[in-house]
Amino acid sequence: MGIFDRISRVIRANVNDMIDKAEDPEKVLEQSIREMGDDLVKMRQAVAQAIASQKRTEQQYQKNLSEANTWQQRAQLALSKGEEGLAREALVRKKTHAETAATLKAQLDSQVQQIDALRRNLTALESKISEAKTKKDMLKARISAAKANKQLQSTISNINSSSAMSAFERMEERVMLEEAEASAVGELAGMGEDSKWASLEGGTAVDDELEALKRQLSGTPEPGTALPAGNEIIDGETVSSNTPPIDDELEKLRAELRKS
Repeated sequence: MGIFDRISRVIRANVNDMIDKAEDPEKVLEQSIREMGDDLVKMRQAVAQAIASQKRTEQQYQKNLSEANTWQQRAQLALSKGEEGLAREALVRKKTHAETAATLKAQLDSQVQQIDALRRNLTALESKISEAKTKKDMLKARISAAKANKQLQSTISNINSSSAMSAFERMEERVMLEEAEASAVGELAGMGEDSKWASLEGGTAVDDELEALKRQLSGTPEPGTALPAGNEIIDGETVSSNTPPIDDELEKLRAELRKS
């Protein structure tokens, strides 16, 4: 294959591809209907012209047939009058008109057949145009439905991959975060209440222990308990004979607290 043939094929392929892409189905259908309408107009004009020609031929045929009969009668009249030469001339003219009439009759028969064929073709074309218009409407409806479906699918695809969907996801995460923070605040608030009650309960236990320690230091026995052995009550206070001096104990306690 020569280089020019290859170039020509590439050019034709590209041109055909451009034409295919540029074709709008609705416009193509409309243009096809218009072209068929133009053909219908031309066909009707052709039929009208054929019918007019047939009428002229028929008129000429009838005229020549009438002339032939007229000259036949004249020939008979001339012969009856003894004018044989005149009768001969009348017969010659009769023959001419008869031959012309015969030719026109053959032409007329042919025209009738042609007109019948043209009328059948015209009827078929009208039927095709009517069918094409119906099909065009159906195809346009299908095209519209296909375009709408394509647009819908494109919209759905764009929604699935667009920032709008991402925004919904971000808002959902935001709501979940707000809910988690609200739950945490509630738990912390509950812990605060628990700590208050624990503090109160703890404070009560410390106070009780402090009172017990005071009684122990003062030598006052717990309610319902007996005095330990080796203790005695002096001026309302319990004194242990083996208890170390209180001041020394206090000093030790202060030293321990300062260390801590």
